[in-house]
Order: sequence, then C-alpha cells, then structure tokens
Amino acid sequence: MTVKSNLKMELSEAVSKFKQLDETISHYTNVIGLANWDQRTKAPKKGRALFAKSIGALSTEAFKLSISQEMREVLETLTQPENFEQLDQVTQACVRERKATFEKSKTIPSETYQEYVVLMSTANNSWEDARKENDFSLFAPYLEKMVELKKKFAEFYGYEGHPYNALLDEFEPGLTVEKLDPLFKNLRESSINLLKRIQESNYSPRKDIFKLTYDIPSQKAFNKFILPKLGYDLDAGRLDETTHPFALAINTGDVRITTRYLEDNVRSAIFGTIHETGHALYEQGVNPDYEGTVIRRGTSFGIHESQSRFLENMVGRSKEFWTHFYGDLQDHFPTQLSNVPLDDFYRAINLVEPSYIRVEADELTYNLHIMLRYEIEKSLISGEIEVKDLPSVWNSKMEEYFGITPPTNTLGVLQDVHWSQGGFGYFPSYSLGNLYSAQILNTILKEIPDFYALIEKGEFLKIRLWLKENIHQFGKLYTPDELIKKVTGEEPNSAYLVDYLENKYRQIYGI
Repeated sequence: MTVKSNLKMELSEAVSKFKQLDETISHYTNVIGLANWDQRTKAPKKGRALFAKSIGALSTEAFKLSISQEMREVLETLTQPENFEQLDQVTQACVRERKATFEKSKTIPSETYQEYVVLMSTANNSWEDARKENDFSLFAPYLEKMVELKKKFAEFYGYEGHPYNALLDEFEPGLTVEKLDPLFKNLRESSINLLKRIQESNYSPRKDIFKLTYDIPSQKAFNKFILPKLGYDLDAGRLDETTHPFALAINTGDVRITTRYLEDNVRSAIFGTIHETGHALYEQGVNPDYEGTVIRRGTSFGIHESQSRFLENMVGRSKEFWTHFYGDLQDHFPTQLSNVPLDDFYRAINLVEPSYIRVEADELTYNLHIMLRYEIEKSLISGEIEVKDLPSVWNSKMEEYFGITPPTNTLGVLQDVHWSQGGFGYFPSYSLGNLYSAQILNTILKEIPDFYALIEKGEFLKIRLWLKENIHQFGKLYTPDELIKKVTGEEPNSAYLVDYLENKYRQIYGI
C-alpha cells in the first residue's frame, strides 16, 4: 500500500510540474507570436533587425525550457506506460506533443537555435527587399544560411529514407516522401489531363472583369462586411495588411488575420481574406479549456490548410456563395460589376489559366505550384541543387509544369515568404490540405445534405458548428492521421479531390 501511494504522489507531482512548464512555454509562445505579428505588419523597417534579437532571446528561453532537465524528468515519469495510462486524454495529448518536441529539440544546441531564430527575422527583411527590388542576390546569402541550418536540423532530428522526411514531420507528423509521392502522382497526372482538356475546349470565361481598377477603400469595406457573416469574431481578432497574407493566433481570444490589397486584382484580397478566415475560424473554435497548453493550436499544417482551402474554395468559389453575396459586391463596385451577370462572374473567378503567382492561382493549377516547390525543396535539402541555381531551376520548372517562364524573379523564385522563415517542408501541406478538404467535403455533404442550399441563403452557422464539433474544438488533441480518420473514416485519399475538380470544371467549361 505504501509503495502504491508513493507512486501516485510521484505521478501527481510530475503532472503538476509538467503543467507548469507547459503553461510557461505557452505564455512565451503567445508573446513571441505577438512580436512576430508586429514585425510583419506594424513595425518600422529600421527597428526590425534590432528587435529580431529580442525575439531570438525570448524564443531561446522557451526553447531551453522545452529541453530542460526538469522537462526531461517529468516526461520520463509521465511516459512510463503504467503512468501514462492513468492520465486523462488532454494531459496525454499534451505529453505526446511536448515529448515529440523534446526528442527533436534536445538534439539542437541552444546557440544554433538562437542563430536560427535571429536569421528568420533578418532573412524576412532581406526577402522583402529582394522581392521589391527584383534582386535575388539580396536574399541569396540569407537563404544559403537557412538551407544549411535546415540540413543540420534534419541531421539533428534523424530520419529514415530521404533527409527531407525530417522536415516534413515538423509540419505534418508522420508524413514522408514515400507517402506523399504516390498522392501527388495521382493528383499531378489527373490535373495535367484536365488542364489539357480545358485548354482545348471552345469556352473561355471572361477576363475583362478583373482588368479594371477596384479601389482599395471599397475592397476593405467589402472584406469588413463579409468577415462576421462567415463567422469570424472581430472581438477576438483583427484584419490588417501585410506583404504576404497570414493568420496568427496569439490566444483563443486573439486570432489575427492579414491580407493584401491590389487595385488591379480584386480577387487577391477577397479570396486571400476568406482563406485566412478559414485558418482563424479553426483557432477561434479550439476548446478554450486548452488555453495555456501545447494542444491549444490546430493539429497540423495540413489540417489547418484544409480549413482555409475549404472555406476559400469549396465555399467561397461556389456558385451558391456568390448567388448570395454577388449583389453586395456589386453595391461596393457598381461601375465595374453592375452590368456583369452572376454566371459570368462565377465562371470568371474559376478561370483556369497557368499563372506565375501561387497565391493567385486557380484551384486546378494551384497544386502544380506546390509540386514545383516540393521538388525544389527536396533537391536543396539533398544537395542536388544549390541556392545560387534557384532562379534558373525555378524558371525551367515553370516552363515544364505550366509552359510559361516568369519575366522577373519577383514573379518567380522570390514570390513566397516561406523560405525566409525556415518553412522547408511546409509547402506540401497546402496540397495535402486540398486533399483533406475534398475528403471532408465528401463527408459533410452526407451529414448536411442541404450544405449548398444553406450557403445560398448565407446561413453558415450550421456548417461552422459542424466544423467546430468535428475538427476545430480538438486542437492538437488528436494527431492529423487520427483526426482525418475520425472525421472521414479513412486515410488521406486524393480521389476525392480529383473527382471534385473534374466535376466542377467539366460543368464550368462544358467538357
């Protein structure tokens, strides 16, 4: 009896210490997130590099806590099978996540990690300058350092098969090149086939609609109008501007989104904002009881992208969505749209056309943009190509995949922010999110048969509650594999996305 009682005391003490550590790291993460948001939206340019050191110092402290001796000791106690099975489901999930981070992070020297964090901030500034000046050489030295650090991280983490697997696992736990390649192969082949048939068809949606000037104040007004209707809580978030749109959760009561406004491309802000709203609804929908824990955020980047792409494409680019909202858009832009029929507008926003910019690509060719980046990243990490070769490699792959060559590096290799932030392994999450979103749509249509009828009436509450109940509320309680199986009943399957794209574009293009 005495031994059993002491064991329970030891377990109770370990749980208490673990929760304190988990909460402290979570608080640090919240403040670091706020600082990063400020760096990318509001901070004056001259102060960014200096403040990067402050972010690096605080991030390093959180990093040190995550691999501290105290964390090691509590994890050793809590992961013993006889102890782990006594923990509640939430604590088990928190231990699982902190254990995974510990096992990776403990291999990274703290000085290397601090170097990495500081590099992320300075590299982001150099990327912005290079993009603005169309000068890859301004960014190349920082990117070279970033690639070398990510190669080191892959070695630190350890991996089986391709070294890129170590980096994929950071964003989508359990994902490997060996799993991803077959999914992409099926999607690539079907996408290229469908694109060919579309290009050979006799029909082409109108392009003149979006060659007009759409004043930015009216774009901002429409975004502010549509956000709360989609369910985004503006009392628990805000909309700002940035070079590359993103969403960032400071905590469950403060989930911020950003967008980019272009006078000559009204679609960019509309669909970019809807996309980031999908991310934000996920974070606003997480169980608030998880605040202060590692499971307070979405379970993976792929699942997160499924929510943003679901709202942007399955909902936001549907005929039913614009049947409801097109009149409001016309009110904001009467000169440009008053004489444009709804059907013309719907087909125009779903135009399929190879383009230079990923974030402005149509649903069909978007995945080809991701595959291009995926192939480049694998080759960089394996050492098959070098940073100095990226502009020419990028352009040759654009020609191979799309039949077009970017006229500038700003429209080519410099267009994405991810590499400046160390996001190697992130890009596949976008296409994986598309796969997940189509798979989720297949399920939701069975459980909410009037899905599109609700959208046409502008009634999103039932749909949002379904997503919250089945996905959002859980945060990281489940792994991505567990969650997608729980929601859809099967493993990731590209067939649903293939069918969705085929059905949609056959109808639009009459093929």
